[in-house]
Amino acid sequence: MEQICLTSTARQRSREARRNGKRIGFVPTMGYLHEGHLSLVRTAIRQTDFCVVSVYVNPTQFGQGEDLASYPRDLEKDRCLLEAEGVDILFTPTDDQMYPGMDQTRVFVPKLANGLCGAFRPTHFEGVCRIVAKLFHVVEPDVAYFGQKDYQQAAILRKMAQDLLMPVEICILPTIRDNDGLAMSSRNIYLDPLERQAALSLHQGLQQGKGLVMRGENSPSRIEAAVREVIESNPLVQSVDYVAVVDPDGLQPCFFPLRLPILIAVAAHVGKARLIDNVYVTGDG
Repeated sequence: MEQICLTSTARQRSREARRNGKRIGFVPTMGYLHEGHLSLVRTAIRQTDFCVVSVYVNPTQFGQGEDLASYPRDLEKDRCLLEAEGVDILFTPTDDQMYPGMDQTRVFVPKLANGLCGAFRPTHFEGVCRIVAKLFHVVEPDVAYFGQKDYQQAAILRKMAQDLLMPVEICILPTIRDNDGLAMSSRNIYLDPLERQAALSLHQGLQQGKGLVMRGENSPSRIEAAVREVIESNPLVQSVDYVAVVDPDGLQPCFFPLRLPILIAVAAHVGKARLIDNVYVTGDG
């Protein structure tokens, strides 16, 4: 595995691979890798011929007062994990490489970005689009892989790629969970043992909502209320940003009577961590 810091070198390696007839898979990350990231990497390696993984904590997607400075980092551990998986390129750019000047260009996908997490982190998705567009132009992948836990982010990036005619397929893979159901996240490191148990209420609430749908409940408001009740019943959950039943394509609120498929999405604060999770519900469960 080759570790590269320069954007020019990363682009050169990708173009060399393409000239050799290789299909390029790309997994952009902010590091502190866990099994969720590695599941994306394994799929990329299986489905493509040349796997690039980036590790870069992007400052423009953090809002004022958020955890940019304290975001967990362990590049040496990440490097060892990726080398063991058989990744071809580890791209670890610096801020100077990704933001070499006073950027004026912005990328907005307002209809998808304004709701859910966008209502609480108003600059977040603009920063995500900004960095991922840059990474796509450097790596020039055929396929980029994202996890369903970050469903809104993946949907926004898919729309960005479509609208800007970027020749990349966005592949969204299932959320990877611990054995008790907690969605894997780098920010789970913030949770102490009691807070981690409290964090399970997000998954439990989503399962309650999914169960109601599968038993025939077709009122989004009643489903949202039931999910919220489960989450808020744990005293260590400090606050719930949202519980929402939305259309999986447009991420717009669903109305009575409910039509499947739907996405039930939640965000809540437990200790120092802001956690998100969701469940995709189809007619067959």
